[in-house]
Amino acid sequence: MRRTVVLNVVGLTRSLLGRMPRLSAFAREGQSTAIRPAFPAVTCSAQASYLTGLPPAQHGIVGNGWYDRDLAEVHFWKQSNHLVAGPKLWDKLRAQDPSFTCAQLFWWYNMHATVDYSITPRPLYPADGRKIFDIHTGPLSLRAEIKKDLGDFPFMQFWGPAAGIGSSRWIADSARWIEEHYQPTLNLVYLPHLDYNLQRLGPNNSKIETDLHLVDNLVGDLINYFQKRSVQVAILSEYGITEVDRPVHLNRLFHRQGWLALKDELGLETLDCGASKVFAVADHQVAHIYLNDHSLESKVRAVLESEPGVELILDSKSQKEWGIQHRRSGDLIAVAGPRSWFTYYYWEDDALAPDFARTVDIHRKVGYDPAELFLDPKLRWPRLRIAAFLLKKKLGLRGLLNVIPLDASLVRGSHGRRPEDENDWPILLLEKHHAPINTAKLPDATGVHEELLRYVNPSS
Repeated sequence: MRRTVVLNVVGLTRSLLGRMPRLSAFAREGQSTAIRPAFPAVTCSAQASYLTGLPPAQHGIVGNGWYDRDLAEVHFWKQSNHLVAGPKLWDKLRAQDPSFTCAQLFWWYNMHATVDYSITPRPLYPADGRKIFDIHTGPLSLRAEIKKDLGDFPFMQFWGPAAGIGSSRWIADSARWIEEHYQPTLNLVYLPHLDYNLQRLGPNNSKIETDLHLVDNLVGDLINYFQKRSVQVAILSEYGITEVDRPVHLNRLFHRQGWLALKDELGLETLDCGASKVFAVADHQVAHIYLNDHSLESKVRAVLESEPGVELILDSKSQKEWGIQHRRSGDLIAVAGPRSWFTYYYWEDDALAPDFARTVDIHRKVGYDPAELFLDPKLRWPRLRIAAFLLKKKLGLRGLLNVIPLDASLVRGSHGRRPEDENDWPILLLEKHHAPINTAKLPDATGVHEELLRYVNPSS
């Protein structure tokens, strides 16, 4: 087997690659292909397809989140690897050679994966209501060891208004640290930085040139480091981010039809999914629509079809054709059109929005919220408010860091649908010595699995 590092550079596409000289040189010297995006083209589904070679209908990861019908709860960004069905890349390689070892750094569904070394973001939640930023590792002893050498993981730079290059630098350092301590056969490394401003600003904003430069140098340094240690490099991405300017509020449509059940909690509205007749779990440009009253299906379809920004509606038959029919999937799936994306918003009056709506809270919202990348521009002295909150937290006092806007129009980039332009598709870059990639037919996301198997073990 060939020792390999896979650098998952989130958001990397051919349209961006030409503005990144070091990555462009790597692509020219080796092989490259666009990847037909996973559907939905979101982090958890794409990664699960890469690692299993299966579509969501089989591995079960139908998005970054879904509605659990038994618990009557929406679950986003869960972390147990047991949720992903099917043997993983590392399971197959270990079966071929028992001496094979694998590290997985910040890829999702990392907890309790059957890898040898893992690091994933995981806050601590003491009983007094505090939230303490931290990581989870496998083995557990790894946590203290790597934090001693690298310091605390900069969690606030991993997601939220402060998300930036610091988190990707820490992850890159952790990849070097793992290599120096354990020399795994396969090292899977997640580098998220491009994701942030591509969503905040859109891929055509001139300000992202700084982000492209930062990531190009970060990845270029990792390429040099690993190649000097005779570790071959693969670079891939999960999706391409395209320009958007039309947020679509599906749950507000359902609210106006009287299909939502809204609970008064201290004068604010929360969505009771189990009591609602119809509701949407929004996930970038894809939304799972769950029907507790199936007699409404034709009416729901009519409402969706009449809404600008909804391009496609998948029922159970078409979901099967798209490889996403699964017990976790919605009864219907809505796909946004070009320049559109779906919010989770369900309230009509911002004064009634739940308290968590204005916070970074990836678990309570019934959908993905890219507005968490922004500070509310309507707030005076938002950083002073943050400083006051952090001081309260340090003193052991409770507070609400309500600095996130409710203005979806701020978001300028999104993903989830399959872009028409192949230059906006994710890409796979491999070194030249690898057997030629079959570019006669662009590989599906599930085909990346087979390419990586052969890359690590040419006799696979």
